Amino acid sequence: MLCANTRMLLLRCPLLLLLLPLGSRPQKLPTRDEELFQMQIRDKAFFHDSSVIPDGAEISSYLFRDTPKRYFFVVEEDNTPLAVTVTPCDAPLEWKLSVQELPEEASGEGSGEPEPLEQQKQQITNEEGTELFSYRGNDVEYFVSSSSPSGLYQLDLLSTEKDTHFKVYATTTPESDQPYPELPYDPRIDVTSLGRTTVTLAWKSSPTASLLKQPIQYCIVINKEHNFKSLCAVEAKLSSDDAFMMAPKPGLDFSPFDFAHFGFPSDNNSGKERGFLKSSSKFGRQISSKPRVDLHRVCIENKNIFTVSDLKPDTQYYFDMFAVNANTNMSTAYIGTFARTKEEAKQKTVELKDGKVTDVFIKRKGAKFLRFAPVSSHQKVTFSIHSCLDAVQIQVRRDGKLLLSQNVEGVRQFQLRGKAKAKYLIRLKGSKKGASMLKILATTRPNKQSFPSLPEDTRIKAFDKLRTCSSVTVAWLGTQERNKFCIYRREVDDNYNEEQKKREQNQCLGPDTRKKSEKVLCKYFHSQNIQKAVTTETIRGLQPGKSYLLDVYVIGHGGQSVKYQSKLVKTRKFC
Repeated sequence: MLCANTRMLLLRCPLLLLLLPLGSRPQKLPTRDEELFQMQIRDKAFFHDSSVIPDGAEISSYLFRDTPKRYFFVVEEDNTPLAVTVTPCDAPLEWKLSVQELPEEASGEGSGEPEPLEQQKQQITNEEGTELFSYRGNDVEYFVSSSSPSGLYQLDLLSTEKDTHFKVYATTTPESDQPYPELPYDPRIDVTSLGRTTVTLAWKSSPTASLLKQPIQYCIVINKEHNFKSLCAVEAKLSSDDAFMMAPKPGLDFSPFDFAHFGFPSDNNSGKERGFLKSSSKFGRQISSKPRVDLHRVCIENKNIFTVSDLKPDTQYYFDMFAVNANTNMSTAYIGTFARTKEEAKQKTVELKDGKVTDVFIKRKGAKFLRFAPVSSHQKVTFSIHSCLDAVQIQVRRDGKLLLSQNVEGVRQFQLRGKAKAKYLIRLKGSKKGASMLKILATTRPNKQSFPSLPEDTRIKAFDKLRTCSSVTVAWLGTQERNKFCIYRREVDDNYNEEQKKREQNQCLGPDTRKKSEKVLCKYFHSQNIQKAVTTETIRGLQPGKSYLLDVYVIGHGGQSVKYQSKLVKTRKFC
């Protein structure tokens, strides 16, 4: 066992005191047999900057670059099991473990007075300890021995790259402790599904959870730089104010992140200083803040499958998974993996023919590309667009030069200057609310108009005072051009509301999609005076107390139709 209390420390381990920093007060070492041990290891200040490694507790500390650090512990009896674990964080370490025999005066039963301090100090510094183990790198490395000799053990650590953080754990009862979760016989992470924006991962459960029934949760780390060998290294990369995200509820498809920013935008914002570097400023070194890294982590409790969503297409990501013992908060790393998401599906370019209307469907937040290449020279080119649902964005480039960028709602027409042998690329971007439908026509003939012109106000007005038990009177605006107008009616339930009406506002659906029984009439009208371009119509033969949805279609000379905004009316119940 490690040296335990103050009396024993003075009588049997006097050399240990000499090796502590000069000016430091003698420290009472915790022991596995003391009742206060658990309380002491929870008090981080108890071990802060201590040169003594307690038995069975993981300690965290720091290293300045090129400044070695040394830790000690004493094993009192021969044939004692011993395990030492060193976890580098953020930078590779050089470390070695060595042992020295204790002088007989210090390792005996303590009869008589101990040697003078200067004599003991000289005795230990003149002796070269026996090196047991050494390592250089950034892996989590272990020294394990089932039978270690008694003596004074010293652990020397050095970082030659930069200031860094590390963890050390030592125990003389490794069989019963088992603070680190055990890995399964196959500790790899498998990529079971790969998409453009998703990656599904699977792994085998830790035996610590299944056999020892200890509470284990799995924490996944996603980044675009490299794999991590310890959770400590991950924490060193994250800002000190980042916390583990909440786990998704069981049974749901996992999409745990706030994916507005999970696409890893490079906003070049400077992150906060790392937590352990922030505290080192009191030692007189200035630590500059580092930019925030594109690294995310999430803990999902005791699951063994996880789907990461909203990744960027054609991008390589690195995935690490750590089993964390909820009792000890100590972790073990699985073998990380990496995967490249699939490429974005290449957009097909639709060829537009001069003077022909083309129907276009765009997925929510999607885009479509169209190409128009006039076969003859032209002075002007006209693009007519009829957005059937929500507004869409149109961009037109001629030979790579941007000529037009507009949001279109309803029917719009754009006329651009032509150029010999010019080729036009049209990009249509849909709405964020839902799928978009539209009709588009490109022509070099200025008089070619496929879509009828519309007034600015396409509402249908109902006159409440003219409403009866069997009829309603409505009015709508026309244009200066002579067009054909058709009005249709459809009986709807009393609970039919504005939200349902909104979902049916596909202006591209013409009269040919309606039942003949719903048709009221068709008529032509126009007025050269735009102020007088108003028509009214009384719709008869309705049932008392019933609700009806009214639609007006205007049909152009090319046969294309545009629907006005639907109107919900209700006849009087009693007359």
